[in-house]
Amino acid sequence: MAAPPKPEEISHPPLDQLQGLEYCIDSNPAWGEAIALGFQHYILALGTAVMIPSFLVPLMGGDDGDKVRVVQTLLFVEGINTLLQTLFGTRLPTVIGGSWAFAVPIISIIHDSSLTRITDPHERFLGTMRAIQGALIVASSVQIILGYSQLWAICSRFFSPVGMVPVIALAGFGLFDRGFPQAGQCVEIGVPMFILFVIFSQYLKNFQFRQWPVMERFALIITITVIWAYAHLLTASGAYRHRPDATQRHCRTDKANLISTAPWIKIPYPLQWGAPTFDAGHAFGMMAAVLVSLIESTGAYKAASRLASATPPPAHVLSRGIGWQGIGILFSGLFGTATGCTVSIENVGLLGSTRVGSRRVIQISAGFMIFFSILGKFGALFASIPFPIFAAVYCVLFGLVASVGLSFLQFTNMNSMRNLFIAGVSLFLGLSIPEYFREYTTAAFHGPSHTKAGWFNDFLNTIFLSSPTVAMMVAVFLDNTLDYKDSAKDRGMPWWVKFRTFKGDSRNEEFYTLPFNLNHFFPPS
Repeated sequence: MAAPPKPEEISHPPLDQLQGLEYCIDSNPAWGEAIALGFQHYILALGTAVMIPSFLVPLMGGDDGDKVRVVQTLLFVEGINTLLQTLFGTRLPTVIGGSWAFAVPIISIIHDSSLTRITDPHERFLGTMRAIQGALIVASSVQIILGYSQLWAICSRFFSPVGMVPVIALAGFGLFDRGFPQAGQCVEIGVPMFILFVIFSQYLKNFQFRQWPVMERFALIITITVIWAYAHLLTASGAYRHRPDATQRHCRTDKANLISTAPWIKIPYPLQWGAPTFDAGHAFGMMAAVLVSLIESTGAYKAASRLASATPPPAHVLSRGIGWQGIGILFSGLFGTATGCTVSIENVGLLGSTRVGSRRVIQISAGFMIFFSILGKFGALFASIPFPIFAAVYCVLFGLVASVGLSFLQFTNMNSMRNLFIAGVSLFLGLSIPEYFREYTTAAFHGPSHTKAGWFNDFLNTIFLSSPTVAMMVAVFLDNTLDYKDSAKDRGMPWWVKFRTFKGDSRNEEFYTLPFNLNHFFPPS
């Protein structure tokens, strides 16, 4: 009879830092490889940077030329914000991109009666853009104040591993409608893209060229090139000639009208659309989106720290990052990007897919964003990649980020009914409540909150459309009210508490110290 297995044979000890990464946050690949990886992160960031203006600008009354300028401006500001965040914010390898969380208050501004009565489409576009800018400038103060006053650091004392699991997991899972539903808009390129990306990045990851794991590192750029060429071949051969307009828009490589309308060289500058206009109702609605961006980014920073093989960011570092993100939203308002900013979840997932969590790689990608946003024609060439190609990759990368969130369960006692209840209920409601709000909005053309106070409607509808935000409210409330005094060990607090302060763990200095000896002027708490 075989001997019973030993405990160490059937369990895995919890690990502070994720193992198996080739490069962690402060180790760097060779310059050639780092530049190629940075370009790959830039290409991935294009998906959201093109999709948001492509959706919003026509609603605002803008034409293809306006859309190109907004895409260029958004990429330019993304590059600046990413550099600021990696240098002076959390210092984690995170791309700061455009955010869909701002869609509800922005659409509310677009439908404002004072703007819809403008008959000239271009004038309406400019008026709407200036109203969005004003709302973003005012609302950015929420993150700036919460971040730099360290109020968010104080709030984070109520977080525990069991409370953070749903937030981080739903930062990925909550974006399920950006995955296969979008890839399925053009099945003939979306499905091959998904299959090829999984084969190249996972099954062929050990394939080496001159002792270089080329498939694992560059699966994204290789598969995008192959499928983009295939999509172009289908377009050129007339495969979509007699297909419906929606199919042509999603599948064809020549429907975006970006290359023909993009200028050769154009440097975005503050107030390029004119002086912002300010309205209290617009600003209040936008503040909800800023709060959602704050919560989603908190989850994304925790995931990025794990995929960069760093320790969880201490409370004051997290708060510092939120402060700089508020500055980023202020820049979005000043330059006129038509949306606010948040951490790009897909780029966090790419850290895990390539097993490269290097900060330098992300800073190089920020350089590409700035460079190609100024050289309009070249940037527009890459920006004309059909969106189903990106959506197919999101199916993998969003799932990877979600699983990083679930990995925090290793620090908790999952044999505790209390923990099972909190994790299960907050995960379920985090998916179910936003889905209810989405379905209601689709059917009724307005959210469940539909009072005469537009700002109040925007506030509630924005908050409850965000999966991580709903999950955080439910999980943190339950975790801090349900037997919390007797369950510190079950919640994972003995492990978590040492990462609350900068000096709680010796590794924090290695990962989160500010450059240029700035810690002497801004000593960590």
